[in-house]
Amino acid sequence: MAEEFGVTTETVRRDLAVLERAGMLRRVHGGAVPSGALTLVEPGLGERHGRRSEAKKAIAAAALDLLPGAEGSIVLDGGTTTAALAELLPAERRLLAVTSSVPIAARLSAAPGVTLHVLGGRVRGVTQCAVGETTVRALSELRVDVAFLGANGISPTHGFTTPDDAEASVKRAMVRAGQRVVVLADSSKLDREHLVRFAAPEDVDVLVTDAEADPGVVAELEKAGIDVVLA
Repeated sequence: MAEEFGVTTETVRRDLAVLERAGMLRRVHGGAVPSGALTLVEPGLGERHGRRSEAKKAIAAAALDLLPGAEGSIVLDGGTTTAALAELLPAERRLLAVTSSVPIAARLSAAPGVTLHVLGGRVRGVTQCAVGETTVRALSELRVDVAFLGANGISPTHGFTTPDDAEASVKRAMVRAGQRVVVLADSSKLDREHLVRFAAPEDVDVLVTDAEADPGVVAELEKAGIDVVLA
């Protein structure tokens, strides 16, 4: 910015501070983002369920191609998009599925071919997922073929974020548990940052999102080494 406008970096920092106080942007490491792109607000699972449902179904369908083969193992993070994937798991595929999500566990408990492993811990009402030391410790002992995670914010430079520290700790443990890490997130999550980072760009192998994704952001994510699948 200093080079583009022919001013000093101190002037840029001072002007950004003025704009932040006016509520027009928020300063973050390395720059600034629109004021609506960084938030502490975390909508509940019920509120999120009806948002962009068709895009989430398309993302889940595309993610089926990333499942491991027969007798493979997966981790399913909580969230509406990973829940959409749970709904579509093929009955003929024998899988071991690990999840921290109460709704996903309820769905998979009767799924033919699925051996279900439910992670214990304190259940957060907002996400209906188990969190805490018990959950993280259980994940530290596991190694699965593919970890499927959701994200509240995705930035090509900063990585994958979520509003809650306890949720972030579980997500980090899921990332470590997966031989391959796949994030399922609709395009509204792109170029957004939330309070806590749980994965850097280099920690994620594949991002599955919808066709409305900004091509510029997709190109930046691919440049960071992430394979982006558009559903």
